Formats: sequence, C-alpha cells, structure tokens
Amino acid sequence: MSSLECFHCGEPAGGSPPITLRLQGQSRYFCCEGCKAVCQTIQAEGLGGFYSFRTEPAVTPKKLTEAEINRLRELDHPQVQASFVAPVKGGQEATLLVGGITCAACIWLLEHHLAKQPGVISFSVNHSTCRARLVWDASQARLSDLLMAVHQLGYTARPYLADEAEQELKAEHRSMLIRLAVAGIGSLQSMMLAFPLYFELVSDISPDFIDFFRWFSLLVATPVVFYSARPFFANAVRDLRSKHLTMDVPVATAIGLAYAASAWVTAFGGEEVYFESVCMFTFFLLLGRFIESRARYRAGLNGNSLAGFQPAVANRLTDSQTELVPIHQLQTDDILLIRPGDTLPADGIITRGQTTIDEAALTGEYLPETRQPGDQVHGGSVNGEYPFEMRVTRAGGRTRLSGILRILDRVQADKPPVAQMADRLAGRFVGQVLMITPLIGLGWWLAGASNAFDIMLAVLVVTCPCALSLATPTAITSATLRLRKQGFLPTRGHTLEAMDDIDTVVFDKTGTLTRGELSLNQTETFAELSAQDCLRLAASLEQASEHPIARAFRVCPGARASAISNHLGGGLSGEVEGRKLCIGHREFVAGRVSSPPPAAGKSAGVEVWLASADRWLARFTLDDEVRPDAAQAIQTLHENGLRTLLLSGDHSAHVARIGDQLGIGKAIGEASPEDKLAVLRGLIAEGHTVMMVGDGLNDLPSMAGARVSVAMGSAADLTQLNADAILLNGKLTELPEAMNTSRHMRRIIRQNMVWALGYNVLALPLAAAGFVPPWLAAIGMSLSSLVVVLNALRLSRQERSRPHQHNADSPTSATIQASL
Repeated sequence: MSSLECFHCGEPAGGSPPITLRLQGQSRYFCCEGCKAVCQTIQAEGLGGFYSFRTEPAVTPKKLTEAEINRLRELDHPQVQASFVAPVKGGQEATLLVGGITCAACIWLLEHHLAKQPGVISFSVNHSTCRARLVWDASQARLSDLLMAVHQLGYTARPYLADEAEQELKAEHRSMLIRLAVAGIGSLQSMMLAFPLYFELVSDISPDFIDFFRWFSLLVATPVVFYSARPFFANAVRDLRSKHLTMDVPVATAIGLAYAASAWVTAFGGEEVYFESVCMFTFFLLLGRFIESRARYRAGLNGNSLAGFQPAVANRLTDSQTELVPIHQLQTDDILLIRPGDTLPADGIITRGQTTIDEAALTGEYLPETRQPGDQVHGGSVNGEYPFEMRVTRAGGRTRLSGILRILDRVQADKPPVAQMADRLAGRFVGQVLMITPLIGLGWWLAGASNAFDIMLAVLVVTCPCALSLATPTAITSATLRLRKQGFLPTRGHTLEAMDDIDTVVFDKTGTLTRGELSLNQTETFAELSAQDCLRLAASLEQASEHPIARAFRVCPGARASAISNHLGGGLSGEVEGRKLCIGHREFVAGRVSSPPPAAGKSAGVEVWLASADRWLARFTLDDEVRPDAAQAIQTLHENGLRTLLLSGDHSAHVARIGDQLGIGKAIGEASPEDKLAVLRGLIAEGHTVMMVGDGLNDLPSMAGARVSVAMGSAADLTQLNADAILLNGKLTELPEAMNTSRHMRRIIRQNMVWALGYNVLALPLAAAGFVPPWLAAIGMSLSSLVVVLNALRLSRQERSRPHQHNADSPTSATIQASL
C-alpha cells in the first residue's frame, strides 16, 4: 500500500502534519484521527489479522454527533424495543441491519469485536443480507452501547423491522422446506421397498413378507400424503368451492385415489399398491413449487425495513415536557419536537425554529431546503441541522407518504392480461383432464379390463401439468440467479418476462443517472494561495458541518479550526491557523469581506465561496456527478433499439444539461410524482411499453404505472420493496444485460412449453391404451419435469450478450416526443 494512502480505509493520507502509527516496526499513514483510532482499537483487542484477511478497504469511520447518540439512546426505551427485540433464554435478541460491510473480513472483525463487549452472549452477521443477530444480557449492557461499539469500527447498525408480508414469506419458505424433506425421505424409502419387487430383483419372497413391505410402505407414505401433500388437498377444496380449477385438483385427485386404493389393497388384499408413485409424485411437485417459492422468498427478503420512513415513535411536547409516544397515537394539532437527523413522523407546520429539511425521498431534490416557522413539512423527510417544533396537520394514513402509497396500490391493483390468460388456460386444461380420465377408466371397466383403475390413475398422473407449471418459474428463477450474481435482482415473477417487451426506458436523475451527492468539480483561486491550500482551508471549516455541501470537502485533508459558527442558510465562519475565514454562498461571504467580489462568470453547479476578512480566496463549484457507467448504459440501450427519457423533480436547467451530457433526447424537470405518472400514462396510451428506473419515494407512483420498475441499490427502502427489480450494485450497464437475458429466457420458456405439451400429447394416448403403469407414469412425469428444469438451468451459464436490435415496428422516438 502506498505511503500516501490510509492504512485503514485506502483514502488519500496527505494531511499536514501526517497522521501515523507505528505497527510491527513500520509507520502506517492515516487520512484522519478516526481511522487511526479504529486501527488502535483493532490492535488493542488482538484483531490485527483483519488487515491480512480483508479483500477490500474498510469504510472511513465517522464520529457520532450528539443527535446520532441521542437517537441510539432512544433504542433503549422499552416501547421502541418492543418492535424488534424478543426475549430469549439468557437474554434479549435483536435483529440489526449492519452497513459498511465490504468483505468477509469485516464480518470476522465485527463478530470478534462484539464478542469482547460486556453483556454480549452471541453476535453473528449474514454476509448476503447484512443482517446481524445480537443476543445480550440487558442487565450488563445497554443496546445503545453495543450499537456504538459497532459504530466505533466505522460501521453502522440499526434495528431491522420485518414487515408482515416478509414474515409470511419466511414462514411459507420454512414450511415448504420441511414438507419437501418429508416427501423426499418417503420417496427414497418407498422406492427401496418397491423396486426389487417390480423388477423381480428378489425371488422366493413369501406373501407374508410382501404384506410386511406393503404395511411398511403405508407407514412411510402416510405422513407424505397427510403432511407434505396437504397444500394440494387444501387448494383443491378451495378451487372446487370457488369453481375455478387449477392443477391442484388433478394432483389431489391422483394422490388421494392412489393412496386410498393402495391402503385398501394393503388391508384387504389385491394386486398393486402405488405408495412409491404417491411419494415420488408428491416430492417432484413440491420440488417445482419450492423453486418458485424460493424465488419469491429471496425477493421478499431483499426489501429492507420501512422504519427509515415510518419511525416507530415520536417526541410529543406536553406542558413543556417531552414524552415518547408511538406514532399511531399522534393526533392533529399535537406539537412534536424534531431533532437533527430525525425522520418526520407526520405532516405538519413548523411553529418554532429554523432548519434545513432533506426531502429527496419525496421530491427528488438532492439539496436540503431551508424551512422556518409557518412552512409546511412532510412525513418521511429528514431534519438537517437544527431542532424545531411542528404542529401536526396530518398523521397516519392521511400523510403525503401514505398518499403516495395509495397511488401505488391503485396502479398495482390491475392484474396483467398475460396472467389472466394463463389462469383461463390452466382452468380449461385441468377441466378437460378431469373429464377425460373417468371416461377412459369407465371404458376399460366396461371392456372387462382388470386394470381399469390402474389405467385411470396412470392417465391422471401422466397428464398432470407439472412440467407446464415448471416451464416458466424455473426459467425465471435460473435467469434471476444469474442476474443476481451480476447485481440485478428481479423481485417479481413477471419482471424478466416483461422486460423483453420494453421499448422505452424512463430514468430519474438524482441517485439514478447521478450519484445523488455533491462532489467537487472545479476550484478557482483569486489570491496567492494555491488550489490545494484553499481546499485545505475549506475542509478545515466544513469539518464542523453536517450539510451535504460539507461532505464534498471531507475527502480533502484539513487543519484544526476554532471559533466556528454555523449560519443557517448562509455558511460557516471561523479561524484556521490564526486567519479568520468564512465559507458559503456569494451573498453570505460578501457581507463579511471588505473587498468587492471578483469578476467571475456563472458556473454550472452549486457555487461555494471562500474568503478571509480582507480578500476573496476561492470559488468551488460542486455538482451531482453523473455515474461513470451511465453514458455507456444509455448508448447500449440505444444500440439495442430502445428509447430513453429523463424525468426528474429537480430543476429543469440541470435536468436538461444531464440529458444533453448523456445523449438523452428528451429531459423533463420539476415534475411532481403525479406529473411523472401522467407522463408515463401518456407514453402507454401511445402504445409504448415502459420501464421506469428510479430511487426515491417520489418515483413510486410512476414506477408502479410502468410495465417494469427498477430501483437503484441505494434507493429508499420503500422504493426497493415495491420495485419489480433492484440494481443492487448500482451499475446501470446491467439494465441492457438484463433485457438480453429476458430475451433468452423467453426462448427457453417457449422450448419448455413445447416439450411439456409434446410430452402430454404423446404420453396421454399411451397411458389411455394401458401401456403405462402408474409407477412409470410418475417416473415419466418426473423426467419431463427434470428436462424442463435442466433446460432452464442453461440460462445460468449464458454468456453476456451483444447489443440486440429491438423490434423495428415499435414506436419511434419522434412518437415519444409527440406524446409529451
């Protein structure tokens, strides 16, 4: 590692004087005192092996502010802990979301560091979900102290709150896994008993021994039928009551008849039993459903907690005292105290205090807005720099955030036509199977065949639409797993199938095409100081601010500043190296400098000026940088024949500039969530199939109105939870790759459907003619399903595709322009 790079986090370490620490006979350089302190903590606890094991640099630690410490202390309150802490043997258990993990060594460090904290019983982190399970003795340590121990190493930790839908998915997955295991064990045991008899591998078996085999097979098959196959019977009863037939009806009929007939033969005598067919049939059907369930389970568990936008508690003021109350108890005209960093729990009007409010999640504007008494504020926004008091005007389901969610639910209510058509076809197919099967059995019985029941059972089994039911979900799952490894996670079953029809991609700007944070683009100096010296002075002052503008200067080394004053809406003033300085917007600085401002043209971005008491020193230009791969992604989409559109709530001039920079023909700015949805509906009315890519709550209505919605990995939790797909790594270049995968997946699905239908068409007459016994029908059905699954697995080995020209008959860019 270079001597000018921080030994801990890899950031530039060119401060003056340099920050160093002697480790194992070598001088290690650090970018800040925070990284040095973390390194000392790691060494003091004997965990220095972290630096040998890690494969990525660690995160740069951030000192907790007083407001952040107060929010962590709130987590010790019983009302707050009631939502995410559960009592366990010997202590309390909490599920946490840990941020800042870059590699497996981070998990090793966290687990060993927490293990050394007093009161900790166990602490483990899941690398794939970044969720941690903490068990501690509340009599020995407070939860907030343990979370601060996580922050001490530069990571973040907050409660993880699973919503009701996620808990249902988790329970469904666990139940399905147990049912599958029972059916699998039953299949193996029953086949071990049945195959030697079928193929006459064992001779000279007495009738008593055969009876023993049958009774033992009955014992094995009973839990498979009454536990593993229970969902099939429950769904079949539901379908019969609702008069809407699905594949569960023939499945339950075949399993029930085969089990009942086999039990009768076992008890009263007869020729054939079908216990192994029952177990195999149940196992392979459950395996197919487990694949689909697993995909939904992974999608359901991907969305993080909604607590960031719906805080569990609020600070209500009563008679000059503050009480912590659940947000569902808030009423209109309640007075709330909102501290810096708090998420607003309701809509209201500021009654006391001035501050800046970050409304990026609701409006898409990445710069905080100044708010003062009389101004309206909305739940889901984040307070910036100063505490204030607000009077609640709308709470609960009447907030703006709830309004966005209602729009979302309304748009999502309509069932896609493809799903409706599939339901109708499945119902007709099952109905025809149920009508044909008894007719075939009756015909053979009238013909005097002794195996009429066997033939009827074979027809039911061999024509079960198992392969048909697996044709689509297995292909979708295989494609999902492939894209998941590349950082693109579909969260809905229809996502990849629908992406092949997309002809228009609509992008949000802030946090989607851009990074969503300010960065330093240009430095102009007006005195004898160099640009590096001016940056060092600016960084020294900005260390005392939590404003997003200040964060842009933290990559620069700074000196110690004193007498710092924060002027709301203006800037900062203080002393650095004995020199009085001020930094902020032009009007603020002009009021504190004796000399006139220098002649300088208007820059494209946010201007920050630096000056001493008697002269102007520098102008810094900050802007929200375009993602490095955005231009390549847009170009690839255009090469594939797709059209792009930029739709943002940000200022129109900035939106137009970003659109021109990336080659996007149409860019619309200052669009509200309702405006965005109206634009998308206009495109759809013109015949376009639209994908929406966004990251904020303000994008939710338009994302719900699009055929496919994609959320960035850095998007709001609520946005991710309701999107059709998530770009986990934030790489926009995965969008065209996902569309190419969708095209390959559609081809695989067609192949699977042709195979499944062809198998049923060929197998049905053979079974009806009596050439296929029930056990062979179960094997044939299973092999048919296996072929479908293996064909779908080819998607996971598909090479990255070249640009594909989209349908030339799709609407043109000119049509899009006209529709807007």
